[in-house]
Amino acid sequence: MRQQRADYTLEDLLGLPDDAPRVELVDGVIQVTPSPTLGHQDISSLLWLWLRTHCPAHLRATQAVGVALNANTSRQPDVLLCRTEVTADRSLLMPDDVILAVEVVSPGTRRTDRFAKPGEYAAAGIPFYWRIEQDPIHLYAYRRGDRLGPGGERQYELIADSAELIELVEPFEIKLPIADITP
Repeated sequence: MRQQRADYTLEDLLGLPDDAPRVELVDGVIQVTPSPTLGHQDISSLLWLWLRTHCPAHLRATQAVGVALNANTSRQPDVLLCRTEVTADRSLLMPDDVILAVEVVSPGTRRTDRFAKPGEYAAAGIPFYWRIEQDPIHLYAYRRGDRLGPGGERQYELIADSAELIELVEPFEIKLPIADITP
């Protein structure tokens, strides 16, 4: 099925029925996102559980909640950390609500998770981005830096990567053994 319009907005997205498929809005185009694999979900769930257990009280770990990046683009990170004052009835967050966006890379999402989403998240002002590669599991942690991209927006800079242990001081003190998120 081919979409005839490319001018959808966040308002259109919020108007979809509750039983609509999982979608993202990219430059005014509604894109149905495929269901993740079991392995992908296992990694996401284990990371969500680890973050939920270890993050400070002012942060909340959650999964697959939409983030409004601008008037015609929203994404659903696999895992994210948001501020605890965000009410539980929200299904679409604003970038200021989000501290960390995490994407688990699958064969069908490589280009988007490695290039498009980090650029969009950084441009929207999300301070931290993690990308998790599968087989073997390897976590890349990025922080929004001062380097400007071609469009004048700030970009992410790599601050740590490992297939064994991630140690960070931001967004909170983290000592994450990769074995803890390996199914």
